[in-house]
Amino acid sequence: MSGFKDVSHLFRFAGLFVIAFLVFLVVRVYVVPKSFGEYGHYRAAAIGEIAAHPIKFAGHQACESCHSDIADTKAKGAHAHVNCEACHGALATHANDPSSMTPVKPDTLVLCARCHTASAAKPKGFPQVNPADHMGGVPCQTCHNPHSPAIGSDTGKGAAAGGTK
Repeated sequence: MSGFKDVSHLFRFAGLFVIAFLVFLVVRVYVVPKSFGEYGHYRAAAIGEIAAHPIKFAGHQACESCHSDIADTKAKGAHAHVNCEACHGALATHANDPSSMTPVKPDTLVLCARCHTASAAKPKGFPQVNPADHMGGVPCQTCHNPHSPAIGSDTGKGAAAGGTK
């Protein structure tokens, strides 16, 4: 029986553990949103909150409906599956009222390098360059039409003409 007289510290620790657990449950009621867990491990109210955000992107169909000449050039080139807004920014405002804003004319020295800088992680057939060696500070559109970037494909004409309608 002498072994049981030394376990009082274990009962105190167990009591503290139970109290801490009860405090955790009470705090959890006030901290965790009511809609949490309604659709799995998510906050269900987030769906409505996200849907309430204004639409910023128009989609490539909106661009192509007005800029069909660019869309035709782009469809034949390597950037056929790159959406317009990936380079020109969110354009819902422009699509709704073209005079309200002008699409971004990207700095091709920076923009093209984002995708085409050489990296072993990219697929083998993907066009890759070392920007410092390849361009020497000359904008990409000097030699490549950004909408159809192969050399000799309307080289520079799309960029010089502004690339928009």
